[in-house]
Amino acid sequence: MTSAKSARRPHHWRRDLIELAALFTAVAVADAIANLIGHQPDGPYLLVASAVALVATAAFHTWWARRHSHAPPSEGGSAPGGADAAEHGARVGAAGGAGGSGAGRIAGAEETTLWRMRTTVRDAPGSLAALCVALAGLRVDILTLGTHPLAQGTVDEFLLRAPASLQAQELSREIAAADGTSTWIERADAHDLVDTPTRVLSLATRTALDAAELPLALRQLLGRCTIHSLPAISVTGRPTGESAPVEGVLEETVMRLRDPSGGVISVERPYLPFTPTEFARARALVELDARLGPRVPRSEDVLTLPEGNEITVRRADRGDLAAARAMHDRCSQRTLGLRYHGPVADADRYLDHLLSPRFGRTLAVQTASGKLVALGHLLWDGDETEVALLVEDDWQRRGIGSELLGRLVALAVEAGCDSVYAVTQSHNTGMVAAMRALELPLDYQIEEGTLVITARLTTDRLTTDRLTTEGSARPSAPTEGARR
Repeated sequence: MTSAKSARRPHHWRRDLIELAALFTAVAVADAIANLIGHQPDGPYLLVASAVALVATAAFHTWWARRHSHAPPSEGGSAPGGADAAEHGARVGAAGGAGGSGAGRIAGAEETTLWRMRTTVRDAPGSLAALCVALAGLRVDILTLGTHPLAQGTVDEFLLRAPASLQAQELSREIAAADGTSTWIERADAHDLVDTPTRVLSLATRTALDAAELPLALRQLLGRCTIHSLPAISVTGRPTGESAPVEGVLEETVMRLRDPSGGVISVERPYLPFTPTEFARARALVELDARLGPRVPRSEDVLTLPEGNEITVRRADRGDLAAARAMHDRCSQRTLGLRYHGPVADADRYLDHLLSPRFGRTLAVQTASGKLVALGHLLWDGDETEVALLVEDDWQRRGIGSELLGRLVALAVEAGCDSVYAVTQSHNTGMVAAMRALELPLDYQIEEGTLVITARLTTDRLTTDRLTTEGSARPSAPTEGARR
């Protein structure tokens, strides 16, 4: 960087000579005019008046130059939505695309709302500027901007701060008028202020620490979608025929990725097609999971039961398959029937599926001697989440079931689930009491003796005005489960 002082041109003698000649010429001309006017009757008065006029002109010029050289940029120099607005919108959008998340205020303390918006524009110069002009005309601030190039056009994804009075329909009309197509709008909240690189790194970290996080990471990465883990082998031991190439398959609103543990991970989002950029990000997460291999956090909590016995609660996986089968052998037919709602002889077949981190999270309870006496499952079921408990007969009615249920609900809240449901028999009073002890809003559905109890994990659901789908919600803090 060159300073202003060093950037000045050096003095030259020719320049000084020209300035001196100009000065002498000006003095000669002024003397001739003074002699000519001075011999007139009113000559002295004309000279004084001319001097005053020159001084006044010089003073006015100095005042004008000082005032306008320090004036702020004009706020009314262009019409609303004109070039100034476009320049402001493009500048804010560029800052958001670079990862900026500065949430500007609109009109002082005016109440505002956060929106997430996605729209497709032509891949031509000025298309993004037209959107920025439309948003500036509505007094909408662009907080972040992400782009998804397509073969034809570009998908632009915005996080917007808009006046609370602005409705989704009005915003959609203005975007359509600016040549935005396939527009999708939903309410956002403060969690969405995290920029995309930070969010992706956070999801990759969670996936690296826990194999059960992969379906949840994909859901948070891609927004509201349905994820199914389709095993290559069914619980009966027969091939399911589910497979996908290593590079995966993208078909508009469905992507199929090869599951590192076998089978296929199917991701569906009917209301919004996936872009190649989203497909590449999802495939990168799956590849990370495959490279790291099976892994489960090994944290343990030692608890003391009312009678003084110590138990350990920890995460379980397929490495506990033999211990889980031994527990099955010690359980009564009634206990297994209440848990699996089917032929008790087939109960062992479910364990390999239940203990797989791909289908959810499992908590195990073991005694001081290392014997497994209880299992609690949190199972991903598409858009829903199921909780299930199995406690060995000799260890029932000691509070173990309620302890497991409270921890499973806390895991569901941490995973961002809106609700959990339990499938049991209507006469299973222990499970019903444990669900009621959560002190959460419950829904009951009974059909042919089967009872489905759904616990809603949030009571202040976020109201959204989606144009094409339901609104999303953030769960409230977990509620500690009472002992059974």
